[in-house]
Amino acid sequence: MFQLPALRDPRHFDADLQGAAALGDLPEWDLTDLYAAPDAPEVARDLDWLDTACAEFAAKYEGKLAALDAAGLLTCIQDYEEIDITAGRLMSYAGLRYYQNTMDSARAKFMADAQDRVTVATTPLVFFSLELNRIDDAPMEALLTANTDLARYRPVIERMRAMRPHQLSDELEKFLHDQSTVGASAWNRLFDETMAGLSFEVEGEEDPLPLEATLNLLTDPSRTRREAAARALATVFESNIRLFSRVHNTLAKDKEISDRWRNMPTPQHGRHLSNHVEPEVVEALRNAVVAAYPRLSHRYYALKAKWLGLEELEIWDRNAPLPVETPATIGWDAARETVMSAYADFAPKMAELAEPFFDQGWIDAGVKPGKAPGAFAHPTVTTAHPYVMLNYLGKPRDVMTLAHELGHGVHQRLAASQGELLSATPLTLAETASVFGEMLTFQRLLAQAKTKAERKTLLAGKVEDMINTVVRQIAFYDFECKLHAARMEGELTPDDINALWMSVQAESLGPIFTFMPGYETFWSYVPHFVHSPFYVYAYAFGDGLVNALYAVYREQPEGFEEKYFEMLSAGGSKHHSELLAPFGLDAADPSFWDKGLSMIESLIDELEAMED
Repeated sequence: MFQLPALRDPRHFDADLQGAAALGDLPEWDLTDLYAAPDAPEVARDLDWLDTACAEFAAKYEGKLAALDAAGLLTCIQDYEEIDITAGRLMSYAGLRYYQNTMDSARAKFMADAQDRVTVATTPLVFFSLELNRIDDAPMEALLTANTDLARYRPVIERMRAMRPHQLSDELEKFLHDQSTVGASAWNRLFDETMAGLSFEVEGEEDPLPLEATLNLLTDPSRTRREAAARALATVFESNIRLFSRVHNTLAKDKEISDRWRNMPTPQHGRHLSNHVEPEVVEALRNAVVAAYPRLSHRYYALKAKWLGLEELEIWDRNAPLPVETPATIGWDAARETVMSAYADFAPKMAELAEPFFDQGWIDAGVKPGKAPGAFAHPTVTTAHPYVMLNYLGKPRDVMTLAHELGHGVHQRLAASQGELLSATPLTLAETASVFGEMLTFQRLLAQAKTKAERKTLLAGKVEDMINTVVRQIAFYDFECKLHAARMEGELTPDDINALWMSVQAESLGPIFTFMPGYETFWSYVPHFVHSPFYVYAYAFGDGLVNALYAVYREQPEGFEEKYFEMLSAGGSKHHSELLAPFGLDAADPSFWDKGLSMIESLIDELEAMED
């Protein structure tokens, strides 16, 4: 149903609290398009309406879905969609305010209270999907073919009915719905609030730093500062490792119990169902990337060690700037111009769709105490508009993050035309516009490069982002697979989880790396493992898809723009095979992933050629 703000992109945990004045005026959210204030009468009105609407929906339809004709089922779905919009507006407002300052107890209370009210109000709706799924295939097909307007909702109904083999009794489903606020959601909040409250004493820094600023030091030109930051992170993570282990043990066990009752064949299966993607397609992606580790990350990091004049790399060297790179702070206005120009060069329509984010309070850009780390774009509801959160500190990578999140925003605006139930894009395709926006911005910057050193810096930065998107996220996925498999065998100690983390890190990063004591705890800060298990492969899926799409664009630019916007506008109304077919692409073909990976290889080839 309703959604909380989207997860933070783990590739973009870069921030620094110094030098903010040079950035110019950073925009803040204006959430009044949702509600004027937490105590605004409209909040109480909508909560009360939700109570009534859900009760009336249940009274009108519970036990009667199988008897509805096509027109009656269409009205039922439209009524459900209206409830979804109101619940989504309430929770979007509560969630966005909370992420602005997770340490504000009043904001945390407002979100928790709103979540409780919405959960209780919507409990009577649990029957809807259960009853819909009990309708046999033939009668359901007859209903869908009898009414064109109802047939529009076929993708929603089919995704819902994919859960038929895993459906529990009505009573159990209602219990799980009610219990959710003190289950996974509570552990998610504990994790968020703990992370936001951490501070790191970095040698050489006058005051303790928050997580964002400490992680940012891992990109500092000074190796001494990078090492100090890495050791500070390890110290704090280690001191909290028992708590983080408890969070992961509990959530993994909670998922295992749910999966067992639902007869899920694997821990990953629920994610594949929600993504509307076949397990074999994800497995083909995973296998292609793992097979490419030597050609991608191993080869690139060996090259980077040479640039840095090192025999071996430590973990604090992974995101180090190149020696030829001149540290630069990019002001907000310059970042806006760079991204908007890249968007406009591809299609004026793309820039027009992005413009309101800057001018109407749809972006919250600055780093502030208590603000959630990373970046996200949240679609809210189709009757409002998306919001983008950044932690912008003027790094070149921050400009790419802006391009990335604006891509999400453009996608969400286009997909909104599908309506609430059809607008949400499965995670496997949700990264398409964001990564494409990054690619457009990168290509613009590359074309403007004036020197060999500048081009090398841009190429290396793009390769590192791609490795972080593809290699690192598939390594994350493998870690989660190992974690959930191991948890089925019993409680995991912190050392057990640490060992699983190190097994995938060594494999994915390659033999050039040595790992400092303490790096084994770095799994603990990745929010996706907590908030949305197995989410991370969507990043690799999106990057591979975009690389293949961009290759098509370069080869045949004529007509590409129209097909691209049609794909984004489809939202969740079509399967990935239908969306890719106009471009002559098929994600089920193993060579599809090799096509995307070959683009990364070609950039590394160019970097190697620069050494000659």
